[in-house]
Amino acid sequence: MPKYVYEAIRPDGTTASGSLKQRTRSTARTELETRGLSVVSVTEKKTLGSIEISKSRIKPVELMYLSRQIAAFTRAGIPILDAISELSEDSERRAVKRVLAEVTQDLRSGLTLTESFDKHPKDFPDFYRGILSSAELTGRLDLVLAQLSEYLERDLAARRKVRSAMIYPAFVAIMALGTIGILTVVVLPKFAEFFASLDVPLPTSTQIMLDISSFLGNWAWLIGLILLALGIAYFIAMKFRRPRKFRDRFMLRFPVIGVTIRYAMIERFTRILASMVSAGVAIPEAMRVASESVTNLVYQDALMGVRQRMIQGEGLAGPIAETGLFPGMATQMFRVGESTGTLDNQLEVAADYYSAELGYKVDKLASLLEPTVVVIMGTVVGFVAFALVSAMYGIFQSTSLS
Repeated sequence: MPKYVYEAIRPDGTTASGSLKQRTRSTARTELETRGLSVVSVTEKKTLGSIEISKSRIKPVELMYLSRQIAAFTRAGIPILDAISELSEDSERRAVKRVLAEVTQDLRSGLTLTESFDKHPKDFPDFYRGILSSAELTGRLDLVLAQLSEYLERDLAARRKVRSAMIYPAFVAIMALGTIGILTVVVLPKFAEFFASLDVPLPTSTQIMLDISSFLGNWAWLIGLILLALGIAYFIAMKFRRPRKFRDRFMLRFPVIGVTIRYAMIERFTRILASMVSAGVAIPEAMRVASESVTNLVYQDALMGVRQRMIQGEGLAGPIAETGLFPGMATQMFRVGESTGTLDNQLEVAADYYSAELGYKVDKLASLLEPTVVVIMGTVVGFVAFALVSAMYGIFQSTSLS
């Protein structure tokens, strides 16, 4: 049974923290609430034995289509059990079919749709289940599912734009590494043999180049093992909170990349919070889910602190501004929405704005990466060409003098 670490607020306003064992995070949260605690965060405590390599079984694009189809069935008056059962039978992927079959069985046993989805946290994100829970209470399931599908579609479009913008720089980088690898492993050793057969002194640049080529050729296996070990160590370290937060803090301070990450986190937070608030989810719960949905732990921890201060009566806009992680425009939108009672509208406007800005930042990042990779590749190839030409010129001069 997994162990969960929690932070909460007691009825007297003091903070409480600790750990408890429960089957799921949802049951852990319920247990804490029965103790009279206002939950701030509940996270699974990772150990080496609890590290999972497998990813979620239902992909975001599949979840988008499922949401749209369930909304259509519900709008047509078809019972949710029949809708899920039919979608399970029609699904082409075994993984999706299996998850929906389990959900169907849970629905038949008397569980609600949200309770059935709660058993599959890797397939249905927290914010998704939180919005559904509110929708089931208010009877707006078809409308909310349609809104969720639209959000997932926008999120997928943003991810695709990031990936497409990175394709060309990645392609150029791979070509550069391939070119350098061929020069090092195939071309330069031939020249080394040729120069050695002539028994003439070589220019310093040529000797450095040949020494590097010899080193890489002789120790390629060791370099490969070291890189593999570092990759495995990084993979394991990123399963733990402290190394992840160190990496996330470093990335935020990195030029250009840090600003892009900031805009991505703000867009995701405001979008999810807007969706949950407009669906009628209570602000503390919406803040919890939206905060846990951001992938950068620096933002996640700061937003959890904002939620805690909000529960204590300090409002939302002020604590968010004090984190220093949100631009002035974003905090102003929070303040206006909080003052006028239009927080969901202001959050949606902020999400749309930062979505557009994120696209601009990604394009800018790609435009910077492309020439950087080209310059690095040109420098390496230019150095090799200069070293070879210098050596050939020196050999030509020595043979002419002799």
